[in-house]
Amino acid sequence: MATSSMASAACGFMLSLNVAATTTSSSSSSRSTMLMFPIKSNNIGSSSSSRLVVRASEEPAAAAPATAPPPPTGDAAPKPKPPPIGPKRGAKVKILRKESYWYKGTGAVVAVDQDPKTRYPVVVRFNKVNYANVSTNNYALDEIEEVVE
Repeated sequence: MATSSMASAACGFMLSLNVAATTTSSSSSSRSTMLMFPIKSNNIGSSSSSRLVVRASEEPAAAAPATAPPPPTGDAAPKPKPPPIGPKRGAKVKILRKESYWYKGTGAVVAVDQDPKTRYPVVVRFNKVNYANVSTNNYALDEIEEVVE
């Protein structure tokens, strides 16, 4: 079985930084900084060394050409967003699911999943916890009733 030592790999880096600084005058200066870490080899008979060189420079990146999407035609007009389903976030709701720990209790809506295929899209948070020390639960749209305050 082969073994590897991450500690020996992490201490054998040489970082080299080449940054060309531009000034407002016509001359440009160059600054180079190099950082080296000694390599500690676990192989007794091996004298080979390895190093990692990382260079960074301040050069402007080439801007990608911006192409505007074609304007929509009469057939491909964007569809309007469907109206949101369920109560809004933060609304107070009464629980109508009989087997729920919080039956006939009230809680605050945390989130509503807008996917119509979701079975229990409404997440409700309560002030009191159940026997499993849980204070949130998911409900279907017909298992909750919005309370007007």
